[in-house]
Amino acid sequence: MRVLMPVPDRDADVTEVAVPWRILTEAGHEVVFATERAGTRPAADPLLLTGVLFGRLGAEEEPRRHYRQLTAAPEFTATVSWEDVTVGDFDGLLLPGGHAPGMRQYLGSDALQRQVARFWALGRPVGAICHGVLVLARSLDPATGRSVLAGRRTTCLPKYMERSAYFTTAWRRGRYYRTYPAYVEDEVRSALTDPAAQFSRGPRTLTRRGTATDDTHAFVVQDGAYLSARWPGDAYLFGRRYLALLEGGAEDRPGSPAGTGAPD
Repeated sequence: MRVLMPVPDRDADVTEVAVPWRILTEAGHEVVFATERAGTRPAADPLLLTGVLFGRLGAEEEPRRHYRQLTAAPEFTATVSWEDVTVGDFDGLLLPGGHAPGMRQYLGSDALQRQVARFWALGRPVGAICHGVLVLARSLDPATGRSVLAGRRTTCLPKYMERSAYFTTAWRRGRYYRTYPAYVEDEVRSALTDPAAQFSRGPRTLTRRGTATDDTHAFVVQDGAYLSARWPGDAYLFGRRYLALLEGGAEDRPGSPAGTGAPD
């Protein structure tokens, strides 16, 4: 199967791009990267490779290793244009996140949002993690003029996480962790018909992450063919659940230990 993964020219999250790519390609599926202009070689946020502060707060070693493998893969340089791609040629759509300034190219693209709305209408699997949920929140259903997420359950980067990262690093990195004046959670909530019932923040955590072998601290929300997650700490569970969704083996199981639980 073929999965479309749009990314900005720079500053996407290392883990949120590389981990799902690794999981999908190891399972035999094709991931096609899309950038604003075809043929662009994208680059992830460099601070997540070296460490945001004193070599810390970056991606973990295993996702960094997956990213190095990705940069050597042919699909990473053979990008297609997100405006010109034919969305019906793909079986799935995956929207990674990231918070550094270069993400605004991707998060704010009207052309990409139109393509996302077209794909959403096909009813095929869509996954979004962290800031990637903003792309869906901003993509409008042409029939209603409302966000495609209006009637869906979802999660995204929680406000407490975004705020904590900003306050911890602002003295050195300025507004590096504040992509926009509005918090991601606030904008996503505003796109929902009933935020109290539809939005799930998930268990509170700041440092504990899911891993390739342990989903204890990971969280995702599934609503039909739509899967969302909060941050890089959810990436492994997110990638595995998206793979199951793509292959037709995932079910919507509210309250399950995997984190598709009821809104909080």
